[in-house]
Amino acid sequence: MHRDPEFFEDRELNLVYMARRLKESLVVEGLLDAGGVDYAVEPAYYQSGLLFRSTKIGAYFYVLPEHEDRARAVLRQGGYTPYEIPPGC
Repeated sequence: MHRDPEFFEDRELNLVYMARRLKESLVVEGLLDAGGVDYAVEPAYYQSGLLFRSTKIGAYFYVLPEHEDRARAVLRQGGYTPYEIPPGC
């Protein structure tokens, strides 16, 4: 269920997905809602393009660490690839 960041108080949240388009973010919200996952969504900037770089705004989805596996499974079942931390980070 979509929650305000204040709901999570000072607990650390993990990034599970970054939607680049509004339509995509609405589908991801629906999947997480249907899966019974508490999550927070925040807008943030990202870089796009190789030759012609541009800055865009995406919707970043965060969950509590103990709900991360469930959220990732729900996203995969819905046909979306969850965010993975790049090796070496």
